[in-house]
Amino acid sequence: MRCRIWAPPVAFALAVLMLPAAARSAESPPAAAATYEMEVLGVQADPQTGITIVLLRTKQGKRELNMPIGPVEANAIAIPLQRLRPPRPLTHDLLIEVIHRLKATVKRVIITQMRENTYYASLVLEAQGQELVLDSRPSDAIVLALKEDVPILAAEPAFVRSPRPEPPAEERKP
Repeated sequence: MRCRIWAPPVAFALAVLMLPAAARSAESPPAAAATYEMEVLGVQADPQTGITIVLLRTKQGKRELNMPIGPVEANAIAIPLQRLRPPRPLTHDLLIEVIHRLKATVKRVIITQMRENTYYASLVLEAQGQELVLDSRPSDAIVLALKEDVPILAAEPAFVRSPRPEPPAEERKP
């Protein structure tokens, strides 16, 4: 006998009810912080460390952000950059479908800061005439922005220089 648990609708309803609370807790740049519109140049392995990075540059071409990301995240960013359409929806496609079905839209992405060698981002949605700001990993936010063709912004605190990422200890050469 198969036992079927009917949790997804309950979890979905809770997620919808919790959305405003989650939105209020997101990291967002201070109101006075300058933001710059960014373009994604691509993803690649850092030639010195082998760590995968996403390359972003201001649209004016004067400042860059090179954020370390994992290979899975790099692949997720590369798909919309290359205008590929997988035969089945991937996780980001599913999230976009959920956002649309909830009658919301992705408005913009803001890379808010770097703290302790970790970048932070906010995903800004509009739903029912209100902006919702959600905490997001920058790589996920970038994928959604690329798929929805919305601006990717970086706040001034995100441009703090970080030390070059170190490869994992087992990959370092003596």
